[in-house]
Amino acid sequence: MKPITLIDNTQFELIINRLCYQLIENHIDFSNTVILGLQPRGVELATWIWKRLISITQDEEIKIGRLDVTFFRDDFRRRIEPINANSTKIDFIIEGKNVILIDDVLYTGRTIRAGLDAMLSYGRPKAVELLVLIDRKFRRELPIQAEYIGKSVDTYDNQKVKVVFGSKKNKVTLFTP
Repeated sequence: MKPITLIDNTQFELIINRLCYQLIENHIDFSNTVILGLQPRGVELATWIWKRLISITQDEEIKIGRLDVTFFRDDFRRRIEPINANSTKIDFIIEGKNVILIDDVLYTGRTIRAGLDAMLSYGRPKAVELLVLIDRKFRRELPIQAEYIGKSVDTYDNQKVKVVFGSKKNKVTLFTP
């Protein structure tokens, strides 16, 4: 079956703007709010959100970090090949902060659960909100939901959602084998 484009570059730009304005509406002042992107693709989405927030608010003090969840996943020992972890970079304290956790696709909820566990190694936040570009509504294995959603899609288990980031070629595609 031919791949289906769920989001093209124009739609991507509109979605990023909408998500940023939703964040601004709910947070107004980002002095007690930090952004954490989950490695790897959540970091790319977080960077897009962060840059657009700075552009809109003119607040260059908005903090952003990246969080690796590799060894916090409940399935990391089930792989045959060795695991290569990504880097974590959090140059700020999250204790008592509002954390916006960002990932590209929400599917089973297991990556987000791992992200919550990993994040607690850096302190106890005041509150955590989840922002995702794509919410695959069915097949959730954990009771996790996003407050900020770029687009919700209905998918089958055998389908794959692929997010591609690029300067002018942002795209989300649905593949069916």
